[in-house]
Amino acid sequence: MTQFQTEQEHFWAGDFGNEYSKRNVGESLIASNVALFARILRTAPDVRTILEFGANIGLNLQALRRLLPSAKLSAIEINKGAVEELRQWAGDSVQVYPQSILDYKPDGKRDFVLSKTVLIHINPEELQKVFSLLYASSSKYICLCEYYSPVPVEVNYRGHTGKLFKRDFAGDMLRQYPDLRLRDYGFIYHGDLTFPQDDVNWFLLEKVK
Repeated sequence: MTQFQTEQEHFWAGDFGNEYSKRNVGESLIASNVALFARILRTAPDVRTILEFGANIGLNLQALRRLLPSAKLSAIEINKGAVEELRQWAGDSVQVYPQSILDYKPDGKRDFVLSKTVLIHINPEELQKVFSLLYASSSKYICLCEYYSPVPVEVNYRGHTGKLFKRDFAGDMLRQYPDLRLRDYGFIYHGDLTFPQDDVNWFLLEKVK
C-alpha cells in the first residue's frame, strides 16, 4: 500500500478521487477549458513544454493540446484510475508521473507549469513545498487557476472537512519568490453563458531573472 504524507493525499488517491473523475467528463468541460487557456496563453508566448500538477484524466491537457498541438505535455497525478484514463487518450504523447505531487522530484523545466483547482486541496502545511516544486519545474511561466480568498479559509467540501482551502495562492508565491512577477490574471464565473468555470481565479506568473 502506498504511504502518503497527508490525509488529503489518501482522500484523492482513493474512492473520492475515483468519483471525481467520473463526475468531471465531457466535451463541454474541454470547450470551457479551451476558452480559458486561450485567454491565458495570449500573454504567454513561446510555450513549447507544459507540466500540469494534478492533471486527473487530462481535460486541461486536452484543451491545451488543441491550442498548442506541437507542445510537449507532462502530467503529475495521484489517482491510479485517473492515470489510466489519461493514458487511454494520450498514449505515449503525454509524459505521466503517477504519484503524489509531494513525492515529485523535478527532472527538468517546462515553459508553462499549471495547477488548476489543485492547490486548494493541498494540506496547508505542505503548500510551501508545493510552491517550491512549481517554481523549480518552471523555466518561464507558472499558471495558478484556483479559488481565491484574501485570507486563508477552509470550506466544507461535499460534506468533508479538511479537504478544501482557499487563499491568495498567487500572492503567497509572489512574496516567496522575488523574481516572479504577475503577468496577467482573471476570473471565470460559473454562470458564464457560453464557457463557464467553477468560479476560478487565474493568475499567470512569470520568472523575470
